[in-house]
Amino acid sequence: MGIKYDTEKNYYVVTYHRRNPVTKESRSLRRQGIKTKYEAERVYRELIIKMGEKFYQNLHPLWPEVVDRFLEFFANSGVAKNTLKNYEQCIRANTFVIWKSRRINEITTAEIRELIQEGMQKHSEAHRKSMLKYLRAVFRYAVEQDLISKDPTPKLKFKKSEKIKKMLTEGEIRFLLQRAREVKHEWFPVWTLACYTGLRNGELYALKWSNVDFNRRLIFITHSWNKINGLKETKSGDDRVIEIAPSLLPFLEELYQNTDEEYVLPRIRDWETGTQAKPLKEFLRSIDLPQIRFHDLRASWATIMLSKGIEPIKVMSMGGWKDLKTMQIYIRKSGINIQGITAGLDFF
Repeated sequence: MGIKYDTEKNYYVVTYHRRNPVTKESRSLRRQGIKTKYEAERVYRELIIKMGEKFYQNLHPLWPEVVDRFLEFFANSGVAKNTLKNYEQCIRANTFVIWKSRRINEITTAEIRELIQEGMQKHSEAHRKSMLKYLRAVFRYAVEQDLISKDPTPKLKFKKSEKIKKMLTEGEIRFLLQRAREVKHEWFPVWTLACYTGLRNGELYALKWSNVDFNRRLIFITHSWNKINGLKETKSGDDRVIEIAPSLLPFLEELYQNTDEEYVLPRIRDWETGTQAKPLKEFLRSIDLPQIRFHDLRASWATIMLSKGIEPIKVMSMGGWKDLKTMQIYIRKSGINIQGITAGLDFF
C-alpha cells in the first residue's frame, strides 16, 4: 500500500501507481498533508477509484474528441478539402448537441437508427444516407484505434430516388438567354455556355481560352474548380472534348475579342463564393420561368440533346458521365425511350 508517514513534516503521503491495461502506460496519483492513518487509507481507496475512472476516460473518450481525432486522420489521408468539410459540418450539426457528453462506447445502434430515421426525418433520403456513411467512417476509425470493439452503425435501407426536380425546355432556355442578353445580365455569358455545353459549374469556372480551339470548334475540358480546393481535376478524373455549336461560335469569338483575361468567363463574386444558384433563381422568377438550380442547366442540356436524337453514348461522352444509371434518368425524362410505341394505335 502506498501510504508513508513523513516524520519531518508530520503528515501522511499517499501514492497509487498502475499501468493502463491497454496502452501499458504507467500513471500515478499522489496526495499529501494527510493527518491520520485512517484518513490516509480512505484517500488511498479514493485514488484507486479515480485511477480507474481516468483509464476509462482515456480508453473511451467523449464523442466530440473522437470526431476531432477522426477528422485529423481523415485530412492526413489525402481526402479533398471539400469532402472533409462536408463530413465535419454534417457530423457537428447533427450529433454534437445530442452526443456532446457521450463516450464513444456508450453510443448504441438503436440511438444511431433513431437519429437517422427520426431525428433527421425532415432531411432528404440522400442527406440521411450520407450522414450514415459519415458516422460509419467515425465508428470504424474508433474500432481501428481500439476505442470500441465493434462498429454500432446499423444497416439501413433508403429509397432510391431517380427524380430530377426541375428542368427547362428548349423554348424556356431560349427565352432565358434572350432576356438575359437584353438586360445585359452579368451572368449571361455563364448561363449561355452552361446551356450550350452541359459543363459542370466548376468546369465552367476553370475554363481557359487555351482550351478553346476555334478552328476545329472544340473545347477541351481538363480541369474543374471549387471554392475550397481551388483548381483540380474534373469530377471523373478524365479529360474530355466538347463540340462548339455553330450558333455558339460567334458568341465565343466576340467574348474572346473583348477580353484580355486568361479565363473564358467573368469572375463574378457570387460565383467565387459558391452562391451561383441564387442569381439564376431570382432572374428566372422575374421572367416567370421555373426556378431551377444552377446544376439543373446541365440536366436540361442532356435532356434536350437526347430529345433531338443524339445517341446517349455521345451525350455521356460530352457531359462526362460514367454512370449509365444517371443517363437513364435523362433518357426517361426526354421521352425517347417511348417515342413511337403508340404509332400503331388507331381506334377511330
